[in-house]
Amino acid sequence: MRGLNHLVLTGHDLDRMRAAYESLGFTLTPRGQHPFGTDNAVIQLHGCYLELLAVVRPEDVPEHGASRFSFAAFNRDYVARHEGFAMLVFDTPDARADIEAWQEAGLKTYEPFDFQRAAKTPDGGEITVGFSLAFTRAPEAPWIGLFACQHNRPDYYEQARYLTHKNTAQSVREVWISGDGALGLCDFMIKLTGLEARNEGSDRIVFATRTGDLVLARPQAFAAAFGEAPPHPGDGPHLAGLTIGCRDPGPLAACGLQKIADRFVLPAGRNFGTALAFSHA
Repeated sequence: MRGLNHLVLTGHDLDRMRAAYESLGFTLTPRGQHPFGTDNAVIQLHGCYLELLAVVRPEDVPEHGASRFSFAAFNRDYVARHEGFAMLVFDTPDARADIEAWQEAGLKTYEPFDFQRAAKTPDGGEITVGFSLAFTRAPEAPWIGLFACQHNRPDYYEQARYLTHKNTAQSVREVWISGDGALGLCDFMIKLTGLEARNEGSDRIVFATRTGDLVLARPQAFAAAFGEAPPHPGDGPHLAGLTIGCRDPGPLAACGLQKIADRFVLPAGRNFGTALAFSHA
């Protein structure tokens, strides 16, 4: 079964994002540098991770091509509109096989993209991590970045030192796609993920991946869960928020989060354009 691999949260200032997430009790990896103009920092969780990202060398950003999707150009164009939850990434053992399967299903595909970068280890050493990426697009949701990621060093993203967080965060429980037309992405997501869709009333459709639920939601369902309308209403269906499971989310109330049912919520306006909720793991 396909799972959520990581989530790309894009902002203007990576240092500000790092400081904000550290203040919420997350442990972050050292700053990393991509060869195509972006820098990142990672919050490792069990089964999935959050990638905080900023475009820092725009001169190094490659443009999109007819058969080439540019990760960096997408994030550059996204953050020119606003900060936020820009990309949803699924795991895969074989990115090229995914491209073939998506083509057969009638989805838009691009050339596979392979790259490597240096990464720091907890003891101060350096290793090389590499990736093969398979990109696709949903025409109805131009501001959702979607790809599958094949890691050559998945162990780097499962280090005990970085999996320990003061806020007791354990995993990504939910990823929410909302906005006008979100439920219309159901057939696309079935083809993309190979998963069955589960209707939860008339306002939500849920895909249960092995590392968290993907939720397609009408704006009213999102507002009921997060206490506010989905951010960025001009984006159409978009990645609007996520829920982190914690062993004990209660102490997060001290961070000024709003209590909504059994969740503590940080609104998008206070979190670089992404609504963030915490609940029991």
